[in-house]
Amino acid sequence: MAIRWGSYKVPNLHDELVEKAGKPRDYSARLCEYLRALSDKEINELKAASDSAIHTMGITFRVYHQEEGSIDRAWPFDIVPRLIDSKEWTMIERGLKQRVKALNMFIDDLYNDQKIIKDGVFPASMLKKSKNFLEECRGFSPANGVWAHICGSDLVRDNKGKVYVLEDNLRVPSGVSYMLENRQVMKRVFPEMFEKYNILPVDDYPSHLYDMLAEMSPRKIEEPEIVVLTPGIYNSAYFEHAYLAQQMGAELVEGPDLVVEDDDCVYMRTINGLSRVDVIYRRVDDWFIDPEAFHPDSMLGVPGLIRAWKAGNVGLANAPGSGVADDKVVYAYVPKIIEYYLNEEAILANVPTYKCNNKQEREYVLENIAEMVVKPANESGGYGMLIGPHADAAEHDKFRKLIKADPRNYVAQPMLMLSTAPTMVGTRVEPRHLDLRPFVLSGKEIKVTMGGLTRVALEKGSMVVNSSQGGGSKDTWIVDMEDQ
Repeated sequence: MAIRWGSYKVPNLHDELVEKAGKPRDYSARLCEYLRALSDKEINELKAASDSAIHTMGITFRVYHQEEGSIDRAWPFDIVPRLIDSKEWTMIERGLKQRVKALNMFIDDLYNDQKIIKDGVFPASMLKKSKNFLEECRGFSPANGVWAHICGSDLVRDNKGKVYVLEDNLRVPSGVSYMLENRQVMKRVFPEMFEKYNILPVDDYPSHLYDMLAEMSPRKIEEPEIVVLTPGIYNSAYFEHAYLAQQMGAELVEGPDLVVEDDDCVYMRTINGLSRVDVIYRRVDDWFIDPEAFHPDSMLGVPGLIRAWKAGNVGLANAPGSGVADDKVVYAYVPKIIEYYLNEEAILANVPTYKCNNKQEREYVLENIAEMVVKPANESGGYGMLIGPHADAAEHDKFRKLIKADPRNYVAQPMLMLSTAPTMVGTRVEPRHLDLRPFVLSGKEIKVTMGGLTRVALEKGSMVVNSSQGGGSKDTWIVDMEDQ
C-alpha cells in the first residue's frame, strides 16, 4: 500500500488531517482510511483523472516571466482535500462577518466624517500617506454603506492550531472560480467520498453573487443588466472573469464596450444599439477604471464611470476607494477598528504586526530582520516581501535600507510555522504548508462561502502558497459530523 499514516510525521506543527503519526483527526478518519486502502496504481489513476478533468474543463491560470512573457498553465491541484469541522467553521464564519462589517464602516467613515481619526483611534498620518485613498470618493457613500462587496481574507493556522487572519483583500480579490472548479474536479474523482461525508456546498456562490449585485441596481427592475468588466484576455485572472460571467448569465465586457452618455448613465454597445448597464462587477484596478478621473492614458476603463457612479446611476463592486483598507499597515489596526465601530473584541486574531513607521517598532524590526517576514503595504501575490529566515545577509541589508527610506510602506511579522496537510508526492503523502482564502459577500446581508480556496506550497518546507510563486490548491471540505 502506498499511504502509511504511521510514517507520516509533522513534528512541532499542526496538521489539518492528522493529530500524530498514525492517528487521523475525528473528522478526517474516513478520508484517511479510504486513502490508506488505495494501491499505487489506483492513486496514479486518480491523479490522472483529476489532470484530465482540469484539462477538459479548461481550468488555467496565467504566470508572467521576463524571458517568456505570459504563459497559460493548467491549474495545479492536489487530490487530497483539506477538511474543517463545521463546528469550528461556525466560529470562523462569525469572525469573518464581524471583520468585514467593521472594515466597511471604517471605509465609509474615512470618506465622510473621519470620526475614527478625530477620536484618535486611527492616525491621520496613516491616511495622508495611503496610496489607495481616493480624493475623488470624498463625501460619497454607496448603497447600504458597503464599499467592499466581495472580500477574500487569507487565514492561516500556527503550529498550535490557532487561526489568524493574515491579510484582507478588499480591492479585486481573486480565486473564487478555482474554489468552485476544485469542487467539481473532486466530485468527478472521489464521488464515493461525497456519500460518506456531509460536505457543505460551495456551488451556490454564483447565485449569491448575482443576488448581491442585483441588489445594487439603481433601477428597481426585475432583471437588472449586470456586467463583468475585465482588463482582457492577458490578465492573470481572465479565466475567473469569464467563468463568473458565464455562471451568473452576465455579459463579459472590456472598457471600450461601455460608454457614459450625457445623462451620466453607463451603456453597453450591442449589435442593437446602446443598452443601459445597472451594475458593474469590475475586475480592473482603481487607477485604470476611468481615464477621466485617474490615469488619462488608460485603455482599460470607461471615461466618466466615476461620474456615473457618484450620480447614483450605476453600481460598482467593489467600490472605488475600498483599497484604503486593503493596506498591510491598516491591517495592524483592524482589532481596534472592530472595537471602535462594533464595541466588540475581534473574534479572529491578527498575526502580531510591527509598524515600521513607529520608531520603537521599526528599531526592533531592523535588529531582528533575520527572523521576520517583511511586507510592503500594498503589494499582493507574494511580491516584494522578505522572508527573513530564508534570506541571506545581503537581502536583510537591502530591506533595512528600504524600510529606512520609506517606513510607512512596510510592516513586519514574526514568521508563523503554517499548518500542514497531507499532499500527494508521487504515490506518497507528505506534509505541505497551506493557507485558506474564504470569500465574503456583503450586501443587505453578509454571506461567507462554506470553506474557500485552500492554497498549498508544493515545495517541501516552503511557506509561499501563491500560484504565481509555484503554489497549488486543494478542495476545502467543511464537514458536518453531527449529521452523518
